[in-house]
Amino acid sequence: MATFGATILWNRDEGAAFTDNKYSRAHLWQFDGGAEVPASSSPHIVRLPYSVAENVDPEEAFVASISSCHMLFFLAGAAKAGFVIDEYRDEAQGELAKNEKGKVYISHVVLRPHVTYAGQSPDKAAEAEFHHAAHEQCFIANSVITKVDVEPA
Repeated sequence: MATFGATILWNRDEGAAFTDNKYSRAHLWQFDGGAEVPASSSPHIVRLPYSVAENVDPEEAFVASISSCHMLFFLAGAAKAGFVIDEYRDEAQGELAKNEKGKVYISHVVLRPHVTYAGQSPDKAAEAEFHHAAHEQCFIANSVITKVDVEPA
């Protein structure tokens, strides 16, 4: 099987005391292909200016990774069945909640894919089967306790 990695890089701002908890949460995600993504804590979790609202936060990345994985398996299934997709757009959302131990986690992710086909499109039942198969095959969704629902547009 394959292994995957990323480098997460954070540096303390010059002059920041750190122990007063007033330090920037901005950091960088570096990936093996050379992509770099500016990241930060969510401003919903750590207030501004210690978070960077325009950077990707781990919670957003978690939701995006589930959506992306689902989409890739959906595209593969549709292509194998002979359907041509012009656009796949998902307005995915995740919710934080406390579990039975009082720990905060992303309890629920809702995928809301809207698929635009070129030419013939599958009927609703076939499209639903592509989504079901994608959900079953998505190893990100299979790796988490988060409830994942798919509500196609």
